[in-house]
Amino acid sequence: MSDAAQPTAAEVRAAAEAVKTALDRHLAAVERRSGEDDPAVYEAFNQLAAAAEVYDELLYDRYDEVTPFEIPGTEDSLPPYAGPEEPNALSVLIRRDYAVAEPQRLLAQAQRVEAAEYENGAGMDTSGTVHGALGILFGEFEPDEIASRHKEFGLEEGDSTLWVTAADEPAEPGEWLEAPFEQVDPQRVVCRFDVSAVFDDEADDDDVDETDEEDLEDELDMDGDEDLEPLDADR
Repeated sequence: MSDAAQPTAAEVRAAAEAVKTALDRHLAAVERRSGEDDPAVYEAFNQLAAAAEVYDELLYDRYDEVTPFEIPGTEDSLPPYAGPEEPNALSVLIRRDYAVAEPQRLLAQAQRVEAAEYENGAGMDTSGTVHGALGILFGEFEPDEIASRHKEFGLEEGDSTLWVTAADEPAEPGEWLEAPFEQVDPQRVVCRFDVSAVFDDEADDDDVDETDEEDLEDELDMDGDEDLEPLDADR
């Protein structure tokens, strides 16, 4: 990491204070726990894990030091499933993060959509801003299509997660639309799937020592053979 991108000492100190605060909250939740799977303890646990992870990253970036903390994986952080054995309804919660990598490409795509809707050019002003362009594209295309074509729209994929939760009965129409993610019960999560560049980096680190070296050796052997063949032919 370059010096310009390094966190400041104050940011590291603030992250350390956040860990201390999260520790106090976690202990307080444990002391007040109402049962083995108290959701307040689960929430405090997640907050402590997140704070420790941020502190660990900033500490390493600033001082090239690490902590002895081991952040549990996603599967370990979910409480035991306590929903119905045979659910009558499901809710699928999806979050996908994007970065606007190429604003001009995003604007150009939105202008094409807007031009098709307003053939005479009337009303073609919304696509002139990134905010307006995003509204046009996400209103025109399904989220799955945007995910599969994100590069065409000037977007760069970030982390994503999908949760499948079980319910006893389907929700009433319009019941949760105002706050779609606030009433999630972690104990009713049937399964969860996360996608993150963090996982790719870990896999690359594991493979680099063996696989990459073997591939490099093979390429060197092949290059050597190819160099010899023309010389033999000339003779």
